[in-house]
Amino acid sequence: MIESFFVQFQSTSWLEWIAVVLALAYVYFAAKQNIWCWPSALISTAIYTWLFWSVSLPFHTFLNAYYLIMALYGWRKWNSSDNTALTVKVWPWHYHFICILLLTFTAWALSYFASSVLDADYLYLDAFVTVFSVFTTFLVTHKVRENWLYWIVINVFGAYLYFAKGLSLTGVLYLFYAGFAIYGFIQWRIQPSAVEDNKIVT
Repeated sequence: MIESFFVQFQSTSWLEWIAVVLALAYVYFAAKQNIWCWPSALISTAIYTWLFWSVSLPFHTFLNAYYLIMALYGWRKWNSSDNTALTVKVWPWHYHFICILLLTFTAWALSYFASSVLDADYLYLDAFVTVFSVFTTFLVTHKVRENWLYWIVINVFGAYLYFAKGLSLTGVLYLFYAGFAIYGFIQWRIQPSAVEDNKIVT
């Protein structure tokens, strides 16, 4: 298994290397609340859209196409002259509980119906990572602090999926992401006045 990993690692394409470097830049800048995270994400996700299509991860292909759009949206949102758009916020925990239930059901439903037309391995895991990533990216663009907690779980499952699909460098990247999400959660400290009780802030 270790030997297989090194073989995959050595055969990593230059496109994947570029995507990984820019993806690292994205998560670093995001944790620092630096707007340069979005240009980094834009280029990285464009590359990953192609890479995931080439290894038959249909939901991930869609996910990265969505990331392209959200990178532009996030860039605009964080560059807004409205100061409230730049405030780190929290959501009440019962909102997250409801969202997790709905997202899990959505992932199951997508994989169930897609299995009749797609012949791809790890279809449910692909759908799970995709659905939760779509939601969590929305949280990032609106600076909801709990996004980092979602990313911890998403990135661990994502790493397993990428190793299984032969994208070893990306698998390592997502394991790093899982650890870095803890750093991001700490970095996005908020003041008590920023907490929105019983209200979703957009």
